[in-house]
Amino acid sequence: MQDTATEKRVDRLEEALLEMVYQSRKTEMNLDRLASEMRVFKDEMKGFKDEMLDFKDEMRVFKDEVGAFKDEMRAITKEMNKKWRDLANKLGTLAEDIVAPGISVVIEGAFGLDVKEVSVRRKRKMGERSREYDVIAVAGNYLFLVDVKSTYRAQYLGEFDKAIEEFLDLFPEYEGLRIIPVIASLNLSEDVVNLATKRGWLALQMYGDYLEFVNKDQISLEIS
Repeated sequence: MQDTATEKRVDRLEEALLEMVYQSRKTEMNLDRLASEMRVFKDEMKGFKDEMLDFKDEMRVFKDEVGAFKDEMRAITKEMNKKWRDLANKLGTLAEDIVAPGISVVIEGAFGLDVKEVSVRRKRKMGERSREYDVIAVAGNYLFLVDVKSTYRAQYLGEFDKAIEEFLDLFPEYEGLRIIPVIASLNLSEDVVNLATKRGWLALQMYGDYLEFVNKDQISLEIS
């Protein structure tokens, strides 16, 4: 009976040892698998880190390109603003640069009159009233009163009407001369020309490098 009990204990011990060996092996395999997975994870993290470094480099390049683009756009905007200012200033001196130098020639060519006086930007104040007239040309018994606009719109005609009415009050030295109103622009629309013609006003426009009264044949000025 004792031998049988001893054999059973030995058997249980062997089973326990085998179980321990099995569990140890299992643990070892799990650790190997975990180590392998950790190596894979580490490699993946290294790849991700490399990608992030590449991305950072790309972002730096992109940032530099955006900075260069902004600088370029600022330079272009600055240049365009300068050109617009120059253009605005040029249009603002249309009376001085184009109409005044050519008014004598166009009046003489159209009406055979010798222009004795040309003045530009004549301004005078009387009490609370103040007016500036773009171009005044005196030829014989006639005074050509020229209103110059870079783009002449219909609403400007009413304003010019008032300016004509007040002219002799502000410039009485021209009393006795017949006033001939003239609207002038680089380009006049047909509607504006027709409205000016109905008022009996001349319409002066630039063609190429010379000025021309576009409605001279439609207006009887009885110039002698």
